[in-house]
Amino acid sequence: MIHIHSLTFGYPHTAPIFQDFNWDVQRGETWAILGSSGCGKTTLLYLLAGLRLPTKGVIEIDGERLKRPRPRTGLILQDYGLLPWATVRENAGLGLQVRDFYGADGKHAPKNFQPDNDVDYWLKKMGLVEVADKYPAQISGGQRQRTAIARTLALSPDLLLMDEPFSSLDAITREDLQHLTLSLCREQALTLVIVTHAIEEAIALGSKILLLDSSPRVFENPHAGEAGHRNSLEYRELCELLWGEMRNEERVTRNGK
Repeated sequence: MIHIHSLTFGYPHTAPIFQDFNWDVQRGETWAILGSSGCGKTTLLYLLAGLRLPTKGVIEIDGERLKRPRPRTGLILQDYGLLPWATVRENAGLGLQVRDFYGADGKHAPKNFQPDNDVDYWLKKMGLVEVADKYPAQISGGQRQRTAIARTLALSPDLLLMDEPFSSLDAITREDLQHLTLSLCREQALTLVIVTHAIEEAIALGSKILLLDSSPRVFENPHAGEAGHRNSLEYRELCELLWGEMRNEERVTRNGK
């Protein structure tokens, strides 16, 4: 699904964030990207979305080199990205309207694109029917995030990128949306890559966890999403391991060694 080879990227007048970085993601996997502030989590997501291009190296998705945003990749941002003057229904259908405008040209929409379900289906699926005619300022943070998810899934993506989507929500709403996200990924056969700064969330969502630091590593977490996983010894041990790894990295960075 995703193949990154010898990726180098940095912003002007700064040291490279990624240098000779390699990473592979198989179709249907759920990945959490974890790391301290400034390590490149969101930058990696933007590279996968085609919003940034590598200085060197290659990013391939589904065997094609990524040179621009890909129509079957969905990106959900932390601030929801909703139009304040549009209703929930209008926001949920915005992507489909854009695709209708351009047509199935292979750039803005996949060729021969036909959505799997209409907007009403996703409003019902996301529990938004009762607020469909309200505006973003009139609904809760959880409902706004559900609207953003509905808008993205209406476009029938096969790759879902999420940038700290639940960080501003209360604990109960956050956990409910985490469960919903994993359920939708299984149901829609989506590959998920989610950026988070929270270790607990990474372990709850990612069957594999990419820890970005001076030496990026992958941690296996095969029981993510299973009932009772959050209360298991395996969950607690992985939490402690990742806390220790991140503390050590912070100590190394602070000491400049």
